[in-house]
Amino acid sequence: MWSFDIATITALALLASVVWTTNRGAPWVPTPMKKVRKMLEMAEVGPDDLLYDLGCGDGRMIVTAARSHGARAVGVEIHPLRYIWCQILITALGLRGRVKIVFGDMFKQDLSNASVVTCYLLQSTNERLQGKLEQELRPNSRVVSSDFTFPGLYLERKDSNSRIYLYHIGL
Repeated sequence: MWSFDIATITALALLASVVWTTNRGAPWVPTPMKKVRKMLEMAEVGPDDLLYDLGCGDGRMIVTAARSHGARAVGVEIHPLRYIWCQILITALGLRGRVKIVFGDMFKQDLSNASVVTCYLLQSTNERLQGKLEQELRPNSRVVSSDFTFPGLYLERKDSNSRIYLYHIGL
């Protein structure tokens, strides 16, 4: 007979969660807050922007975009528990009017209204995502990526120390 303790069950659930989200884009690795602030600063996010964070995780990018930069923000998250966490967080912080969470696959999300897209995915995911960004984003939209690049997009600026890449669509 199988004998599992709570630690084993928790570890298996965590492993299943990581594998499941990795197959859909990237494992959840929270972006350090210093990097979040730098990404928003490089993209010059402001009150006129609608920012989409693809794979928003715990919501730190969208919350910071709204609170510190006055932007409207949409987080796209496929993991049910992180989606629920984000819903609770934006409600608790009183950000319902500026921040929205979408439960679903970033590859199926319409990004045409975004002026800024942020992501911390994998190189292979960025390469799959690149065509969607080129097709859906308007000219002058900005894409900010942490650690991984979009080889076919116009790279406007990079911060080699923090491995942040800023792209402009249509330039």
